[in-house]
Amino acid sequence: MTQMPNKADILQWISDNPTQTSKRDISRAFGVKGAAKIDLKRLLRELEEEGHLSRRKKTYRDPDKLPPVAVLTVADQTPDGDLLARPMEWQGDGAEPVVMIVHRASDPALGEGDRILARLQEVKGETHHYEARLIRRIGTNPRKILGLFRKRAEGGRIKPIDKGDSKEWTVPPGATGGAQDGELVEAEQSGPKDRMGLPRARVIDRLGDPMAPKAVSLIAIHQHGIPDDFPDEVIFEADAMAPAPLGDREDLRDMPLITIDPSDARDHDDAVFAHADDDPKNEGGHVIWVAIADVAHYVTPGSALDVEARRRGNSSYFPDRVVPMLPDRLSGDLCSLHEGVDRACIAVRMQIDSHGEKIGHRFVRGLMRSPASLNYREVQEAMDGAPNDACAPLLEDVIRPLYAAHDALKDARAKRQPLNLDLPERKVVLTDDGKVESVNFSDRLEAHKLIEEFMILANVAAAETLIAKKTPLLFRVHEEPAPEKLETLRDVAESVGLTLAKGQVLKTAHLNHLLSAAAGTDHSDVVNMSTLRAMTQAYYAPANFGHFGLALRSYAHFTSPIRRYADLIVHRALITAHGWGDDGLKHADIERLDSTAEHISETERRSMVAERDTTDRYLAAFLSERVGEDFTGRISGIAKFGAFVRLDGTGADGLLPVRSLGREFFHFDRDAGTLTGSDTGTVIGLGQRVTVRLTEAAPVTGGLELDFVDIDGKTLPKGPPRGRGKPMKRKFSKAKKKAEKTKRKVKRSRR
Repeated sequence: MTQMPNKADILQWISDNPTQTSKRDISRAFGVKGAAKIDLKRLLRELEEEGHLSRRKKTYRDPDKLPPVAVLTVADQTPDGDLLARPMEWQGDGAEPVVMIVHRASDPALGEGDRILARLQEVKGETHHYEARLIRRIGTNPRKILGLFRKRAEGGRIKPIDKGDSKEWTVPPGATGGAQDGELVEAEQSGPKDRMGLPRARVIDRLGDPMAPKAVSLIAIHQHGIPDDFPDEVIFEADAMAPAPLGDREDLRDMPLITIDPSDARDHDDAVFAHADDDPKNEGGHVIWVAIADVAHYVTPGSALDVEARRRGNSSYFPDRVVPMLPDRLSGDLCSLHEGVDRACIAVRMQIDSHGEKIGHRFVRGLMRSPASLNYREVQEAMDGAPNDACAPLLEDVIRPLYAAHDALKDARAKRQPLNLDLPERKVVLTDDGKVESVNFSDRLEAHKLIEEFMILANVAAAETLIAKKTPLLFRVHEEPAPEKLETLRDVAESVGLTLAKGQVLKTAHLNHLLSAAAGTDHSDVVNMSTLRAMTQAYYAPANFGHFGLALRSYAHFTSPIRRYADLIVHRALITAHGWGDDGLKHADIERLDSTAEHISETERRSMVAERDTTDRYLAAFLSERVGEDFTGRISGIAKFGAFVRLDGTGADGLLPVRSLGREFFHFDRDAGTLTGSDTGTVIGLGQRVTVRLTEAAPVTGGLELDFVDIDGKTLPKGPPRGRGKPMKRKFSKAKKKAEKTKRKVKRSRR
């Protein structure tokens, strides 16, 4: 054919020959040569402008059809077991085509989220539009974007909420997922840059209102810069891992090491077993085994997994999601001590005497197989006389011996006197659509305390072993409270009629005496919270400064290497100290222990703040439907601008502005921690019972604002203050003199 084709001819050729669609292919097919190629180029450009063709690199294709080779994401499975996939790039105006994967016996197993390169064949008369045959699996890790969707005439743009990312993403018309203007969306990269130089994305989830409950944790993750997207090379490394063989490991598979975790735990990094010590020299003693997932076998120094784990520092936990330190292939599979499967571990055998004092220990690198994955509540119910089917076979030989060993450890704990704070943990329970269903205080069962004491004992053993073997490590450090913070705590104690010993070296026993005196009184919450505020922040360091809160001279984190990088360093140190292999602590690790300690201490604080902000926002969203209702609570803090109230039931903190307290002027006494009314002499201080009305709940900030109803059952005069909103001069002077007199009294009593 030598004559110039018309537009219909070109479209028909592209439809019949989807693999030969470059300008050269079309020229050759119609015999177009020389200067005639200019006219052909014009026709192709017109077809593109009219929307009949889309240009991809140097080829042309029908925008309402998929190319013969494309990148797909495995979506889900049909009831018949067939896998469906969606195209990463769809530019058509109509609905996205349905693609069914034709699986061959030689193909690897595919699952939801896998990205594949596949050859496509259009089909007619089926419920699906294309059949795909695998060329190769690319990975499971498309880049994710969280941002605000802005609708455009054609498709839209996504502005990431991360303040450090100013680059916008363009969304083709068929990839908006129905997102509306202003919605918060989660998207993934779907293709190369468009003609404006912006990368393409497709919306995969609409989160709606940016401050709706479902979006809260995602916003906190991005606001605080917590990495939540693993690089491709990290995913590839994790996917290539295989279970560790027995090799030179000690075979622990016949030992009934059980895991005890929360009921919703996805990973299990510690397992325990205990029995009475048969050594005649240790009558009444016990042997305790603690086995920890051998993460160091998989995450080796300098690997992509190691670099990413150090960057993250730790896992972060939110009410609706976890941002893990390691990919799920490790954290939820190979490194998780699941029931009934062989798992690599590093275990410590510890001997304690009848009073719970550790008299010996040794570490082994082993292979274990847990007979059961249990949760705290079912284990506790078994000990309380109601074992379920999972616990009944283990009750006598496994569960009871664990509790017997824990009973002995209680004696050692009582002698050691670690700080005994009573601060129940809030638990936010969400519905399936991300709304807050309830806010409860988590029960603290004996089973929780048992695991906690076993883990502390194992951490001490790790620190002592590495010190004895002179192997560098990271210690968990908790220093004594600063003198000024102790003074503040003493002021709080005095304000509620209690005392904190002075003039001696502070020990946790002194603080426990204060906490014990406050227990069961109206001031218990305030004293516990004030004691916590007086404490320094724990951190990691290569130097040993002891752990004040636990009353321990040497302490290292060893028991959670799946979720803490510090524990992985300790594991490597143990491998090196025992000569277990070449995957231990390297010279590069040792050289940068200082910087690693500083970095992971910071990532830990980052996670804590993000988790706290998320909880506050969820609480504000939960209470936003109860604006106007009255609540009871206690004064938990005093400031010049008002009082903070901790509400009963939820434990949420709200601000009671000084303007809401009444018409009189309130004088703030920093030393005494009080607000005093200039007319009535009413004193508002820590620990007092109040009734307040919720006037504002802002999920955007997590803030709650309250209005005063009564204090200790008494109301205050209402209405604006006299003197155009300012206190009368005489009253102000009187309040000031009273404050100075009180201040002199306090100073004299401290001498």
